[in-house]
Formats: sequence, C-alpha cells, structure tokens
Amino acid sequence: MEIRFKDTGIETLKTDLLMIPVAEKKLEEAAIRALDRRLKGKLQERIQRSRFSGVEGSSLLYSTAGALPASHLLLIGMGKATEIDAGTWRRAGARARREATTIGAQEIGVFFSPERDPAVAAGALVEGAQLASYQFNKYRSNAKDSSGVKTLTLCRPGLTRTAGMEQAVGFAEQVVAGVFLARDLINEPPSVTTARYLGEQAERHCRGRGLSVDVWGKKKIESMKLAGLLAVNRGSHEEPRFITIHYKPPGKPKKKVALIGKGITFDSGGLSLKQSKSMETMKLDMAGGAAVIAAMSRLPYLRPQVEVIGYIPTTDNLPGPNAQKPGDVIRYLNGKTIEVLNTDAEGRLILADALALAAKQKPDYMINLATLTGACMVALGTQVAGLFSNHQPLADSLMRCAQESGEKLWQLPLVKEYRDDIKSSVADIKNIGGGHGGAITAALILQEFVDDIPWAHLDIAGPAFTERDVPTCPKGGTGFGVRTLLKFLGTL
Repeated sequence: MEIRFKDTGIETLKTDLLMIPVAEKKLEEAAIRALDRRLKGKLQERIQRSRFSGVEGSSLLYSTAGALPASHLLLIGMGKATEIDAGTWRRAGARARREATTIGAQEIGVFFSPERDPAVAAGALVEGAQLASYQFNKYRSNAKDSSGVKTLTLCRPGLTRTAGMEQAVGFAEQVVAGVFLARDLINEPPSVTTARYLGEQAERHCRGRGLSVDVWGKKKIESMKLAGLLAVNRGSHEEPRFITIHYKPPGKPKKKVALIGKGITFDSGGLSLKQSKSMETMKLDMAGGAAVIAAMSRLPYLRPQVEVIGYIPTTDNLPGPNAQKPGDVIRYLNGKTIEVLNTDAEGRLILADALALAAKQKPDYMINLATLTGACMVALGTQVAGLFSNHQPLADSLMRCAQESGEKLWQLPLVKEYRDDIKSSVADIKNIGGGHGGAITAALILQEFVDDIPWAHLDIAGPAFTERDVPTCPKGGTGFGVRTLLKFLGTL
C-alpha cells in the first residue's frame, strides 16, 4: 500500500473512501460543514438520524452518489479531543481499512489534521491500516484476491510531508512487516512449523547488513549441553533446533541486548497430556520465538545502534516412547538442576537453556517472551501480557514502549516468598509451584538462570493468539511483542 501526503481540500480529493476523524461532540468543524454544503445538508441529516456524536468506536458510512469526488465518506468517532492518542489513530486506521475492504475500495483518503503530534498520529494511522489488512488464506480453496487497498492518502490544505512523518511512517511499515511474519509463522499448521522449519524460516528472513543466523542441530545442542531442550524433545521424532540470530550495527554499539523466545512448535503436554480441547490452538506455543525472529528480521532496515542476539530453542512436546517422565532431573549449563514433576510445564525447561547461554555473553539487558502460563491469562485475560523484571528501569522502559506501540503489558511481582513453592526434595528447584500464583512461580524459575543481569520476562500466553477477529487482526496469531521489542531497541 502506497502512502501519500497531499496538500488539498477535503471536498476536492478524488478517492473511493474518504475518512474524516471526528472528535466527540465536534460535529460543527469546518471540514464537516464544507462537505455538508456540497451535499446540500444531507450529511447533517444523516448524522442526526443516526445519532452519530463522535464517540470512539462509532462510525458513519455515507455514499455521496457522485456529489463529491470521493465516492464514500466515513466519519470515525475519535472520542474526547483531550484523550486522542496514538492508539486512537491506530484503531481509526484499522477501522477505515476494514470498511474499505467491505465496500471494495482501492483508494482511501484521510482528512489529516491532528491537534498535536502529527508524526506520531501519521505513523499510528498507517500502522493500524496496514495491520488490519492481514489475511492468512493459503489453505482456503475459495480464498479471495487480497490485493485490496492500493493507496492511502493523507490530505488537508497546507499539508507537507515532514521528516518526522516520513520517519514515523517508515518505522510503521517495517514494524508491520515484522508483525506479519510472526503471524504467518504462528498460523501455519504445527505439522508444517517444525523445529527444522522454524530454523529455515529464520535463515530465510533474517538477512541483511549486520545480521547473521546460526541454526544448531541435535549434535551441536548436545555438545553445548542444552539439557532442557534435549529433555523436552525426547518424545518427538522431529529433532530440535537452537536458533541464534546476531545483529551487529556499524560502528560501536551503545548497548548489547539478548532476546529469548520460547519455540515450542506444538505442545501436547508430553506424558502430562493435555485434554484435547486444550490442544486445539497449541501451535501458538512458539509465538515468543516467532516474535524474536520477526523483530530480528527488521533490524537491518531500522538500524538501531545496538548489538542484539536472538535465542530461540525450539522443539515440539509429545508423549513418545522415550519422552521425559515426571520425576526426571535436568542439570543445566550453569550447574543448576530442575526436577520435572509436570511435563506440560516444558517452556521454562527450554528457556532455562537459552537464558543460561545468553547470560554467559554478559548483555546489558535480557528479555524473554513466552506463552508460558495459563495462570497469567487467569490474572490478566486475553489482551494483556504479564511483565516480570528484576530491574525496574528496564520494566518501566518496556511498559512505556508497549503503551506507545499499542500492546498491553501489566507488571506483576517476583514474590521472593513464593520461591519456597518451587523447592525440590531432590534437585535445586522443581518445574511447578503450588496451587496458586503460577505465573509468578514460573517467572521465579526463569530468574534462576539470568544471574544479576537486568532481565524482563513477558508472559504473552493471552495476547499471542486471538480467538475472534479484532480491528487490527483476524482470528489467529497476533504477532504480539514485535512492536514493543522494536520500539524498545530504537530507544537505546
């Protein structure tokens, strides 16, 4: 989709769909009055009949029947003027894109006159419109042509394309490409997205200046003593992979960051078998790994002055004849041991390998993403990820970046007293806690492998996959985390 900026009046733009953002109770603005004059009062009549007032989430679609160069008008409620932010513009862009798809429009025009932060508004608007265009139709026999909207034109008298707008729009386009890659990886059937396939996709997409990929097979994993990954893989006929992606910027990097993503390509629970209903969407269990691969793939284009290493341990978790058993003990790279009492708590077992390996490189920050616990979904629902951290400045920065990116994080505590719940009678710790606070005890297990390095754990079990269509994403993988990670790396 081509993005254009045009210095022209709202009543003269030729387009299939013209979107007019309307703040709550601001229906007498000059732009609306100008359109209403051309439509001989019929627009105001329609507004009054429909009781459209500009409340956020509301909209009014009006066919001009040839009375204007624009074929259709779309009034989108933005809510109270003082509360309009990047998220408001992002949602408005998504709504306009969906309406355009419904009426078969190929061109969208937007009357773009934000009261503040025009660059932020432009980037968010473009991002929302592009996110809403995502489709995963490769397995549909009757899939429709998804060419859709070809141009998005921002217009108003005197509008110029500033450097700030250019940068914001360019960033949005790169971020969306990353989100789409993550969604594609998550949405593939689990018999396609094996550990081998994930490694191949990392090699295919993570190319460009400063970026290198190394995919370890089983023999290398054994030589590196990544015992957690090997233990979880024992029930599978598919060999595991350990993916490392390294980005080095030109010149001296300002910081060194490790990104770690859980890559369980399908989780049956192992011998601690899940119920069949709980397995239906378990192809999503590699969403953390997908987010890391996707974020790393955009770094040659965004060029942050930061060294970044991505680690993705990947396998499926199946109850094969040689599968690990409750009661087994795993000895890790850093010497610590975990007693496995529930093979369905496997994500923490492979993340421990990656965290211990990353810690050896002494990065300035370590951030892991994982669809780790149902307990986090119980606490925060399906739209909010849990954030745990041993370093409050890092947590604050991630919270701020998530908010600016339109992804919801909520910080949860690392309760030291709960460490008693993960004590083992035969090993250093066990892989499950008590009957409560499961998201916290899982995070405490991970913390055992990060040394004293500033670290954050994002439990994305809820928002990694949506069970229904939402404005910026159809049912399926969401690519959650990509936007926050790229925003964070750009702030260092």
